[in-house]
Amino acid sequence: MAKNTEYILQLLIEYGMATPEQIASARAESEASGGVIDVIGMLKKMNIIQEGDLLAMLAQQYGMEVIDLKNYEIPDEVIKSLSADMVTKYKVIPVMKNDNVLTVAMSDPSDMETLDTLRYYFGSDVEAVVASEAQIQNAIDRYYRSSAENIKGVLGEIDEDDLPENARMDNTSNIGTAEAAEDDDAPVIRLVTMLIIEAYKSKASDIHFEPMEKHYRVRYRIDGSLREVPGPPKYLQASFTSRVKIMARLDITEKRIPQDGRIQVRVGDKDIDLRVSSIPTVHGESVVMRILDKESIQLDIPKLGFYPDDLEMITKFINLPNGVFLVTGPTGSGKTTSLYAFLNTINTVARKIITCEDPVEYQLPGINQVQVDRHVEMTFAAALRSMLRQAPNIIMVGEIRDVETAEIAINAALTGHLVFSTLHTNDAPGAITRLVDMGVKPFLVATALRAVMAQRLLRRICPNCKKPYTPTRSEIKLLGLTPEYLANHQFYKGTGCKKCGRTGYKGRIGIYEIFEVTEEIGRLIFAHQPSGVIRAEARKNGMRSLRDDAMRKTEAGISTLEEVILVTMMDEN
Repeated sequence: MAKNTEYILQLLIEYGMATPEQIASARAESEASGGVIDVIGMLKKMNIIQEGDLLAMLAQQYGMEVIDLKNYEIPDEVIKSLSADMVTKYKVIPVMKNDNVLTVAMSDPSDMETLDTLRYYFGSDVEAVVASEAQIQNAIDRYYRSSAENIKGVLGEIDEDDLPENARMDNTSNIGTAEAAEDDDAPVIRLVTMLIIEAYKSKASDIHFEPMEKHYRVRYRIDGSLREVPGPPKYLQASFTSRVKIMARLDITEKRIPQDGRIQVRVGDKDIDLRVSSIPTVHGESVVMRILDKESIQLDIPKLGFYPDDLEMITKFINLPNGVFLVTGPTGSGKTTSLYAFLNTINTVARKIITCEDPVEYQLPGINQVQVDRHVEMTFAAALRSMLRQAPNIIMVGEIRDVETAEIAINAALTGHLVFSTLHTNDAPGAITRLVDMGVKPFLVATALRAVMAQRLLRRICPNCKKPYTPTRSEIKLLGLTPEYLANHQFYKGTGCKKCGRTGYKGRIGIYEIFEVTEEIGRLIFAHQPSGVIRAEARKNGMRSLRDDAMRKTEAGISTLEEVILVTMMDEN
């Protein structure tokens, strides 16, 4: 890490952060590694010192501040102050420019030689703040290098006639750090690592590795939309797939059946999980990695995108003493996130909460979470029966897939439990039809069901390139907008910029349709009325549709009319 290693080691002793014996042990381990990891790096690896404590100590010693670059946005004009060659060579990143003073982040504040060189290059004063080496490298990759450039550089190192037969057999990877780069020398390994890092930085929800007839396609799903990125050539397909399967502890010799696995990786200073699925196709095995960032899940209900009136209804339903509350929507619509936020809100010492999930995506403190495992006949229904013997107050079933699970959940609600679950339907009232079609008796549905919430995810306009715009004739016609309505509302659209990948969108927000089972609705269910009649009654009682909620958020400048049409067209039809 540092050029003045011995001085820093002495400081660690003076500050009581390490003993001479511990440093001697780390030095011996460093020498045994052939110097691949220096003494300070070995102290970190042995958990004798922590990166944050070391940075704080060095910053105090040299009178500098510590900066967290994880969510720090650096303006383009500041980035242009130093060239890519300079930041790569000296391992610094410019973070601020005030008048004629440039502030750079560096991991080694004792390196005065680098500061003097930068002052000469910049032609003015240069000040320093302290950041971790991993964060600085991530910032350099983000602001100075494109994915295409990185991948092209790695591919240039690969000889088609001299490919590695297999990748290393480790299941937990430490990626996004200098140490990892030294460990992962094989180009195929580094290419897989690079694509995972780029996907994480792009806030992708999953990565798709797809063998085509003449090429190997890689796509990221970002804000619900797939985007193709530069990938490996076709001849690397077998080596690439083998590397991913080895990381996920899958059988690389079995290529005829689907397989599922899991990878735990560390990108920079964050731990993320990758759920891996492989399936044989005509041109080879297709592999999908779903990225689960433990720190990104939103467990605060107001931040999910509820307006105050909807939030009031949700708060009422999740605090009921018993009954069934369903969340509906297609795969990837945020149902699990909503349920986790509900459970997190009502999770108190006075309540026992048990969940049954397939899979357990995020671990919630204070909640008992059960993993479904069909290999040992631990199905949703079997787990649900056993959970009821645990005397819970609140139960969450990952998904109601069959009549057995549905009936057990409803009986649990009728015996004093509050039950949360999900269902795949297009709208909220459609959940009633789905349950009845499964074989649940209408009187049970009418008695136990308290509410259903349908949801979708609407892409947000990128705030960096957001501009007013006039709706097109097609949008006006499809949404039925009147001249009076158009005269009273201003609409916005993203023009596309570097920060949003030229799409005009960055991030997503939920839109919701909340359906309460009132006494009149209960009578309609009991009378076997069709979904359309039930929906009409709910609308008469004030239920807001998905499109209504989407339009509210578009009128507020959060999303676009184009996105409203794309997300809600099928529901309105």
